[in-house]
Amino acid sequence: GEPVGTSKTLDRPAAAGSGRVRVAPRRAESIQAELLSPATGREGMMSFLLMGSKPKGPGMRFANALLLALFAFQPAAFATEIIAHRGASFDAPENTLPAVKLAWAKNADAVEVDIHLTKDGKIVAIHDYNTKRTAELDKLVSEQTLASLKKLDAGSWKGRQWRGTTIPTLAETLAAVPAGKRLFIEIKCGVEVVPELERVIEESGKRDQAVVIGFSLAVVTAVKKRFPDVPVYWLYGFSERERQEYGDPSLDDLIAKVKSAGLDGLDVIHSGPLSEDFVTKLRAAGLKLYVYTVNSAERARALADMGVTGITTDRPARIRAAL
Repeated sequence: GEPVGTSKTLDRPAAAGSGRVRVAPRRAESIQAELLSPATGREGMMSFLLMGSKPKGPGMRFANALLLALFAFQPAAFATEIIAHRGASFDAPENTLPAVKLAWAKNADAVEVDIHLTKDGKIVAIHDYNTKRTAELDKLVSEQTLASLKKLDAGSWKGRQWRGTTIPTLAETLAAVPAGKRLFIEIKCGVEVVPELERVIEESGKRDQAVVIGFSLAVVTAVKKRFPDVPVYWLYGFSERERQEYGDPSLDDLIAKVKSAGLDGLDVIHSGPLSEDFVTKLRAAGLKLYVYTVNSAERARALADMGVTGITTDRPARIRAAL
């Protein structure tokens, strides 16, 4: 937490004996700049730390100690991103504002919500095509106006303490995203949502905090053309329906399709045929890999070790602790 430019005082490593050493401010600043440079990356940083830039003079060991300390204080830059699936949905009613806000309290990096378009052209956060499961009314979202949807109770199914919780609009959800956090917006309808999606995101002033995902390659491709600066990922679940629709693609085929569409990467089911080699191929292609929905600490650690960019989970606090 000490600002760059002030003196850094570090405990001498045990192998070097006791005592303390003061590192010059300018030297500390230059080391930090090189360490955190995007060109250095995690691999370059660790090589620099472990194999040694070998500064001359008696401060050599302490410069490396400083680098290790700086690395420890920059976890957000390199740690696996944790995305709360429909908010903190294990504990609160999915896709509602209480679930979104609880996710921040549980230290999620981002929240994922599902969106549909209402009869009167508004975007609401709800997973299913109808409101039966989470709001008891067996009617399509697309056949209801925003005003009628707002009258429904979207919380009681999860517990009496959530009674009266309403279905939020995407605008309300974006308003609940604090600085430094992101919102993954999963499109559950078709391309007809894109113009309204653009309007809502622009009016929120949080375009740089928005991420768009979806299972339809055609839809996410259309979104990327409309939002070239917004990260857009293709969701893929390795299901039989998807294999038939997309020609039973190999992992290399998936990468090729994403590159061809101009997307930023994949967001796949964690139980798919994933490997460190696949992650390496994606990175080599300039792409990222997110996985869903992981609630097992052991599986989360395995995926993080594999090098995935982010993990979507119903239980962000549990996965945060596991990693």
